[in-house]
Amino acid sequence: MKSKQETIFSSKTLTYFLQLAETMNYTQAAQILGITQPALTQQIKKLERTVGAPLFYSVGKKLRLSEAGNTMLAATHDIYEVLNQATDEIQQSTSAESGEINIGLLASVEYSVFEDFAIQYYKENPDVVINFHMLTRKEIWDRLENNRIDLAIMYLPDDSIKNWKPYRAKKITNEDLLFIHTNDKLANRKKIRLKDTLTNVWATYPREYYLDQVIRENYKNAMVDLPKAVARFTTPDQIYQFSAETDAYTALPNSYIVSKGLTGNMHAAQFEPAIKFDLAFVFRKDKDEIPRVGRLLEAFDQYLADKDYITRLTQIHNAKYGVDHTKGAED
Repeated sequence: MKSKQETIFSSKTLTYFLQLAETMNYTQAAQILGITQPALTQQIKKLERTVGAPLFYSVGKKLRLSEAGNTMLAATHDIYEVLNQATDEIQQSTSAESGEINIGLLASVEYSVFEDFAIQYYKENPDVVINFHMLTRKEIWDRLENNRIDLAIMYLPDDSIKNWKPYRAKKITNEDLLFIHTNDKLANRKKIRLKDTLTNVWATYPREYYLDQVIRENYKNAMVDLPKAVARFTTPDQIYQFSAETDAYTALPNSYIVSKGLTGNMHAAQFEPAIKFDLAFVFRKDKDEIPRVGRLLEAFDQYLADKDYITRLTQIHNAKYGVDHTKGAED
């Protein structure tokens, strides 16, 4: 017969509780977990019976954590923190020249520089296996918290994470968000005001994606109407293709334009005021003390010291297309 501790702290029980605490919605949590809502409800009730107090309560249609629920949430985070620290301490005694490194790459990030680096790194470190995972922002944070990825490559600042205490960030480069269009009347503009980007419909990222939230925040702060989105895609390639075929406006990182180039009658301009953010490595503190992870980060620093990020992108682009046909706002 299972003890109370085994019942409370089983991996499945904690996973179910954490997911519901994050979404505060039984239906959404059950969908993410891949179980039925009644099954999730049953597991939460079983946990509540075990601890002897309700963990959630409802205010109208909204779910809230009870005082006991907040205590359980803090304890669960503490448990994961102890387990993660133990895992990292064990890993710190391993070799720098072998093993696996799991890297979560934000799906909206231009990946060609990291692909090129991985090729070069493998040639010098054939016994280190680098696993890249293309992830949404939510998936990145979930996997960082659960120690399922060693490094994340993502955009910052990111207000979706409230507790930065366990994490470190290492800047890779600064990014500019560019306005992309096919409007010949705006073709000669190097900069464009936010209000002048509303003369047409837009293609952009899904609402929960980082860059869509950056766009929305900047327009709201400038007290300008939000662009009217008629299509949303998860990758910059999809967004660019839709915009090129339909003449819809859009916004994409400068790194993407440098890497892919502008085709046909597509044009790029900087926003005025500029919309900037950082591309960075994010990882749990002490993760860089693991020999193979620390060595990879040092190698990437040297990789960019030899040639900076934009230079790398430009050379990769030219090697792929045989000619530099980038144009527009990177001047």
